[in-house]
Amino acid sequence: MHITKEAQRNKYCFLNSLFSFYFCSQIDDKEFDIPQVDTPPTLESILNELEDEEEPFVLEDTCVLSTDNMDAHSCDTSSLASSDSGDPAHLKRKKRTVDLNATVHGSVLRHSLLKGISAQIVSAAVRHTHTYTHTPTVSGVIAVGTSHGLALVFDTNQALRLCLGTKTTGAEFGAVSALSINQDCSRLLCGFAKGQITMWDLANGKLLRTITDAHPPGTAILHVKFTDDPTLAVCNDSGGSVFELAFRRVMGMRSCDSRCLFSGSKGEVCCIEPLRAPPDLRDHPITHYSLLAMASLTKCICSLFLTTQLCILVIGLKPSLKVWMTFPYSKSDPSSVPQLAWQFVPVQKTVNPILAFCKGDTVHFLLVKKEETGTIHVIKQRQLHLSCDIISLSWINSRTLVLVDSHEKLHVVDRPSQEVLETLDLEQVQLVYNSRHFKSLATGGNVSQALALVGEKACYQSVSSYAGQIVYLGTKSAHIMTLRNWRERIDFLLKQEHFVEALSLAWSFHEGTAKAVVGLFGDPVKRKAVVDDKMVEILCQFAENALKKCPEQGKIQVMEQHFHDVIPVLVDYCLLLQRADLLFNQLYARLAENTVAKGVFLESLETYIVADRLGHLTTPIMRDLLAHYHSNGMMDSLERCIVHLDVTSLDIQQVCVLCWENQLYDAMIYVFNSGMNDYITPMEVSPRPKNEEVVMGNKLLVYISCCLAGRAYPLGDIPEDLVVQVKNQVFEFLIRLHSADSSEEEEVFPFIRTLLHFDTREFLNVLAMTFEDFKNDKQALEYQQRIVDILLQVMVDNPDFTPSQVGGLFTFLARQLAKPDNTLFVNRKLFDQVLEFLCCPDDDSRHTERQQVLLELLQVGGVVQFNEERLLALAEKAKFYQICEFLYEKKHLYDRIIDCYLRDSLRKGEIFSYIHNLLSMPGYSPEEKQTVKDKVLQHIQVSTYTNYIYIYIYIYIRVGECDIIHYVCVSVLKELTMKVLNCMSSFISLPAIIQRILQDPVYGKGKLAEIQGLILGMLDTFNYEQTLLETTTSLLNHDLHWSLAHLRAAVTRGLHPRQDYCNICLQQYKRRQDSAEEIIVFSCGHLYHLQCLQQKDCGWGFASEQQQRWSCYKCSSSQGGRGGASTEPNRGRTTSLAQVCVCVNYLRAAAVMMNTTFQIQD
Repeated sequence: MHITKEAQRNKYCFLNSLFSFYFCSQIDDKEFDIPQVDTPPTLESILNELEDEEEPFVLEDTCVLSTDNMDAHSCDTSSLASSDSGDPAHLKRKKRTVDLNATVHGSVLRHSLLKGISAQIVSAAVRHTHTYTHTPTVSGVIAVGTSHGLALVFDTNQALRLCLGTKTTGAEFGAVSALSINQDCSRLLCGFAKGQITMWDLANGKLLRTITDAHPPGTAILHVKFTDDPTLAVCNDSGGSVFELAFRRVMGMRSCDSRCLFSGSKGEVCCIEPLRAPPDLRDHPITHYSLLAMASLTKCICSLFLTTQLCILVIGLKPSLKVWMTFPYSKSDPSSVPQLAWQFVPVQKTVNPILAFCKGDTVHFLLVKKEETGTIHVIKQRQLHLSCDIISLSWINSRTLVLVDSHEKLHVVDRPSQEVLETLDLEQVQLVYNSRHFKSLATGGNVSQALALVGEKACYQSVSSYAGQIVYLGTKSAHIMTLRNWRERIDFLLKQEHFVEALSLAWSFHEGTAKAVVGLFGDPVKRKAVVDDKMVEILCQFAENALKKCPEQGKIQVMEQHFHDVIPVLVDYCLLLQRADLLFNQLYARLAENTVAKGVFLESLETYIVADRLGHLTTPIMRDLLAHYHSNGMMDSLERCIVHLDVTSLDIQQVCVLCWENQLYDAMIYVFNSGMNDYITPMEVSPRPKNEEVVMGNKLLVYISCCLAGRAYPLGDIPEDLVVQVKNQVFEFLIRLHSADSSEEEEVFPFIRTLLHFDTREFLNVLAMTFEDFKNDKQALEYQQRIVDILLQVMVDNPDFTPSQVGGLFTFLARQLAKPDNTLFVNRKLFDQVLEFLCCPDDDSRHTERQQVLLELLQVGGVVQFNEERLLALAEKAKFYQICEFLYEKKHLYDRIIDCYLRDSLRKGEIFSYIHNLLSMPGYSPEEKQTVKDKVLQHIQVSTYTNYIYIYIYIYIRVGECDIIHYVCVSVLKELTMKVLNCMSSFISLPAIIQRILQDPVYGKGKLAEIQGLILGMLDTFNYEQTLLETTTSLLNHDLHWSLAHLRAAVTRGLHPRQDYCNICLQQYKRRQDSAEEIIVFSCGHLYHLQCLQQKDCGWGFASEQQQRWSCYKCSSSQGGRGGASTEPNRGRTTSLAQVCVCVNYLRAAAVMMNTTFQIQD
C-alpha cells in the first residue's frame, strides 16, 4: 500500500502500534472466513443474558455496542500499576499474611478493538490514499467523519449503515471536523473544516440542511453539538466564537436561525459542552434551562506581557440567555488543553449535574443545583490533582472518570476517593489529534497563536462517551473502553494466576469497599451471597494451583516457602467468610495429600487460634495438630494453641498426657479448669517450686492470684457461679496442715511454706490483692485471719527466713492493720520481737537490708505498733540513721537530722542538699530554720586553703580599683581559654580550631598577639605530625613493595612435580601418546591429568576450562574434604598458589617451566 507524503504529514500522533492490521482494499467475509449470522443479536438480548442462571443484578453493565465484532482478547492490556510483578517470593519471607487494608482494583477497564469499524476505516484509507481525521460520535450508532468530507454511520453491530456525502461536497466543504447526533438518533450534524454545517436524516440518509451563514466565513467548525432540545444546537468556530443554531420548519421549508452567544473578540472559546440529561432524568428541573459550559482563552495584560487566562462560563439558553457562572482560572500551561464534561451525580439524596473541567493537571468539580426560588447555584467541590497534563476528560459513570494525558496514558480515577484505579497505555490506539482544524489550515490558517498552541494536543473529536462507553479513534482503528463487571475483573486476575490479588478484590466486593463496581446487587445480603460463592471457587482453584505448581524436588525450605505463600491466605479468607467447613473438610483434605503442605497448614493455624479467630477444630485436625507439633518439638506453640481452643474440641486424655510429659503447665491448668472445673489438682500434682524453677513458681503464683481474684488462667474469667467456690477451695488448699502424700519429715503448712521460700514478697502481694476484695464476707475474713496466723507461725523465729523476708511479712501486716476497716488481730509483742531482731547491734550482716526493711515497715504505718522512745534508742544503737531521721522528722527536730547525716558515712555528701532544701522551701517555721542554722555553724571549720586571686579581688574592692579587678579576671579567663584550646588540638583539626577562634567575637576583633602563642604551637605540632606521617607512609610503602616482590617471586617460580605419573590414574604422562592430553601441576608437587581431575570434580568457578580453578585432589582428600568451594584461609597446601596447564608434547621436549600459564588463587 502506498501512502502519500500528505497523508504521512496528517499523522499527528501516529505512534508505533502494538498490533498489526492487514490493510486491504475491502473486508471480504469469504476471504476472512467470517460466518454469516441470520439474526444478529440485539443489545437487549446481550444485556439480558444471565450467567449461571443468576437473577438479574441491580447495577447493570451498560453497553450500547454489540461485542460480536469486538476483539477484546487481543487488546486486553495489563495495567501499568499492576500490584504483582510476577517475581518469585523471597525465601526469607516466612508467611504471607492477608492485609485487609491493601487496595487491589485489578483491571477496571475492558479495552476492545472495534473490528468492523476498523476494517472499514482501513478499507477506505486504501481506496482514497488519504489519512483520515476521524470524528466519532456514540449514541446508539457510531458516526465517523473523514478527511474528504464523508460521514460513515455504523449500527450497534458495527455494520456500515450509511455513507453520507460525496467527493464533490468533500472538495467544496473540506474535511469533517465535528459531528453530533441528537437524543433519538434521528439527526446528524456535520461541521466542516471550511466552515459549513450539514444536517442529515439518519433514517434514510437524506440531506436536510446545508448551513453556510451560521458564523463568519473563513473559520473552521471546531465543535457542533445538539442540546436536549432537538431544534437547538450550538457550534464553535476557529475564531473563538460560539453560536446558537435554532432549526425551524415553516410551510415545509427548513431554516436555521443563528445567534452569537460569545464573540471571539472578547476571548477565544476552544471547548463547549451542553448539559444533556439521560433518558431517566429528562424531567429534571435544571434541564429546562439548556445549560451550556464554555472554556474561553481570554487575553489579558500582566506585568507588561500579553498572557492568556482561562475562563469557564456556564450560561443558560432558556428561557432567555443568561450567564449563571464565570470561573477565571489562570494557573495553567498555555499549551494545556481545556476539557469540559457534564455528569448527573447523586449528592445528598438528590441528583444534580456536576461539571468537571480541567486545564493542565488539576480537575475542578462544580455542582450545579436549582433552588426553589428558581435561581441556579454553582458550588465548587474539592479538586483532583494529578501529576500529568490532561488532554481528554470523560465520565464513564457518576463516580468514575477516565482521563488521557499528553503521553497517551489512560487513567481511571474514582472521584469520591480521588484514587487512580488503573493506568493503561494507549500507544496502540494511535490517537488522532485535531491540530489542522484548530489552526484552520483549510481556510488559510488565520487563527490566534493561543488557539493554535492549544490545538497541538487537542483531540476533542477523537474521543466520545455515551452510556458508560468511551470510543477512542485512531489513524487506522477504533477502540472502545467499558467498565468490566465484577466477575470479569476477578477472572482477569485469575487468568494471570494472581490468586491473592483476586481474593483481595473479591473481598472488597464482598464488603462494599471496591471502586467502579458494575454488575453487583445493591442489597448487601444478596451481594455477599453472590461474592461468597465466587470466593469459594477461587479458594479451591488456589489450593489446586498450589499443589500443581509445587516444586517436585529440591530443598525442603523452597517447598515450605511455596506453601507459606498460599496456605495462610486460604485460612484467612475461609475464616473471614466464616467457612470453617470448607477449610477443614475440602481444602485440608486436598492439601493433606502433600506432606509439606500438611505441615505448613497445621503450623499456620497457630496465628489464628492465638488471635481467637479460630476456636474449634475438628477431631481429625486436632489429632494431626497434636502429632505434628509434638514430633517437631513445637511445644510452646502447642501450649499457646491449647489454651485458646474450645475444650470440647480436645481429646482431654491425650492432651493431659502430652502436657505432663512436656511440662506444659499452662495447657494442663486450662484443661483441668475448663474441662473438669477442677482448680485444685493442678496445684497438688505440680512439682513444688524451688528457687531454680522460677518459671513454674511464677506460674503458680499467678494462677493462685487469678483464682482468688475470679479470673481464669491464663485467659478469661471464671464463671460467676463458680467464683466463690473456687476462692474457698484455694484457701482450703493453702491452709492444709499436710499434703495428701505427706511423709513424717514434712513440716506443717507445706504449701504456704513452699511459696514463702520461693518468693516471699510476691506471695504476700498476691495475698494483699486478695484481701482488698474482702469486705462483708464473713467466710473470707476468717480465711484472712487464719492465713495471717499461719504466716506468723511459719516465719517468726525461723532461721530459714532472712531479715528481708521477715520484714516483708511485718510490712504486709502493717499495711493491713493500717486500713480503716481492719479486722485482723496481731499480737503487739510480735512487733517488738521483730524490732529486736532487726535492730540487733551485734549482727553487722545485712545492715542496709535490715534498716531498709524497718524503714518500709514504719512508712506504711507500723510506727503505731512501737514505743517511739524505745524505737529511737534501738535505732541509734544499731546506727540506723535513716530510722532516726524518720522519727526526728515526725517530731520536727530538724537540727538533730544534721547529726544523722554527719554520722552516716553513706549519706554524708547529701547534707548540703538537705540544708539548702530546708532553708529555701516553705513549710518550715523561722524557729526551725534558725535551729538548723545554729547547728550548721557549730560544725563549720575554717578552710586552710588560700587562693591569691580571691585575695587580690577582695583587696582591690576595698580600695575601689574596679579596673584592676576587671584586668585580673580577664587575664585568668584568657589563661583558662588557652589551656582549653591546647587540649582541643589533640583531637580536633587545627583549621577548625582557628576558624572557631576567628569567628569568636572576643578574638575576632582582637590583636594577633593575643593568640600568637596558640598559633605558633599549632604550627609546631603540625610540622612534627607531618614529618611523622611522611616517615610512616614511606615505611608502609617499602614494606608493601617488599611483600609484593616476594609474592611475585614465589608465584612465578617454576613448579617441579614430585612424581612422573598422575596421582589419580597412576599412569606416567610421558608414556601416553595423546598429543592433546593436558596435565596440571600444583605447588604441592602433585601432578594430574586434566581429564582425571574433571572426573573427580575438583574444579570450581567458571564453567569454561580456561577460567576454571582447580584444587589438589590428594591434599584436599587427606584433610577431610575437597577444598574446591571452600573459602577458609588456612587450608595448608590443599589449594595451590599456582596451577600449570601444559601440553604433554612440550613436557617431553622441554622443562616443566616452559610455556606455562599461571592463575593466582585465593
